[in-house]
Amino acid sequence: MTERLAADTAGLSRAAELLRSGGLVAFGTETVYGLGGDATDPLAVAQIFEAKNRPHFNPLISHFADAESAFENVVADERARALAVRFWPGPLTLVLPRRVDGRICDLATAGLPTAAVRVPAQEATLTLLRAVGRPVAAPSANRSGAVSPSDGGHVMDGLGGRIAAVLDTGPCRVGVESTVLDLSGSAAILLRPGAVTAEDIEAVIGPLTWPAHDSVSGALPGPGMLKSHYAPRLPVRLDASTVADDEALLAFGLPLQGGRLVWNLSEAGRLDEAASRLFAGLRALDYEGALLGLRGIAVQPVPGNGLAVAIRDRLSRAAAPRPGSGFASGNESDIPGEGQSPPRLQRNIA
Repeated sequence: MTERLAADTAGLSRAAELLRSGGLVAFGTETVYGLGGDATDPLAVAQIFEAKNRPHFNPLISHFADAESAFENVVADERARALAVRFWPGPLTLVLPRRVDGRICDLATAGLPTAAVRVPAQEATLTLLRAVGRPVAAPSANRSGAVSPSDGGHVMDGLGGRIAAVLDTGPCRVGVESTVLDLSGSAAILLRPGAVTAEDIEAVIGPLTWPAHDSVSGALPGPGMLKSHYAPRLPVRLDASTVADDEALLAFGLPLQGGRLVWNLSEAGRLDEAASRLFAGLRALDYEGALLGLRGIAVQPVPGNGLAVAIRDRLSRAAAPRPGSGFASGNESDIPGEGQSPPRLQRNIA
């Protein structure tokens, strides 16, 4: 049975106790909820992969209470330290060479010579990390490939009964996963866009480059790089200019005419609001759309730079075909079964 802990003194103490003893505890950050396990304990890390049905070639992000704790495990150059001063705590993950005396286990890094590290901007979670006193590996707290959770209820829906506890720190402020930047070589490579934008980073360390390709097999250089990811069960159709009667609509700004089920990311066209509502919207449309017998989700364009790039990245992964599957998106193992509650819906669906 999964405990649901309040983010108070007793809840934080219990969560830290569970993590130190090898248990799995989900907790909120400013981005999404993470599924935490002791990054120094291969057995705890293996349980993260098992709970998520996550491919073992996909490395995990290790979370720390402060930059110096993170840099005890990786080799940080001047670029990394400058970015840490500017953006930590915050939604930026750095991929850096592992230190020979670092504590992060091989399984958490997928056997790579690098490790992904960050300091989250959530006060209760920082208190938890200080209490644990170890690196905490924490990918998003959902079944692998499914829609990421942005509140504690989402975690219970997907992982209830599979993990020790959920530390309920409330809704996530940003709502999309952290930016991932590879600084393990001379070039600074933006592996995954997020709330810390390319323009933000370039203002601190200069020009960025991008990966040559987006792999779906083999060892990946950083987390969150699978082409098919964050996917609901209903197929997703991007850049829709019309919506069919048998489609749900994920709108942005002025919604398209038609559609029996609508979730508007932001009626005012605000990118920060759209990011914070993205995963909740995909979950809600997927669940209610299936009940109504709809065949898919049409997505209006989300134009712009900065945070819009991160939103489009998550949507493109939600729309990508699943490897080895005949489905456009989704995964049968993510369908709620007996004893598993459906997603908690926000009632501004029209």
